[in-house]
Amino acid sequence: MQKQRKIPQRKCIACQERGDKKGLIRVVKNKDNEIFLDPSGKANGRGAYVCATKECLSKAIKTKAFNRSFKMDVEDDVYSHLLDELEKIDSTND
Repeated sequence: MQKQRKIPQRKCIACQERGDKKGLIRVVKNKDNEIFLDPSGKANGRGAYVCATKECLSKAIKTKAFNRSFKMDVEDDVYSHLLDELEKIDSTND
């Protein structure tokens, strides 16, 4: 009998719901303080997870959840870039 592999769980920083790591999108801040989406989930840096919906990403932006997660002030242009990247990912999945 094969042992069942444990599925990693992560919590969305916007809605606080737990989900499979694969079902959430990782946002990374690297050592150069660049913030970007990490679809692979393997980029170096501090990661924060958010549901793969525009609603959760918008809520995380509105509540300044990324500022708390990354312990820094995140610029508005970074937020708009994250929203654009999410839309590109959504359009390729359709």
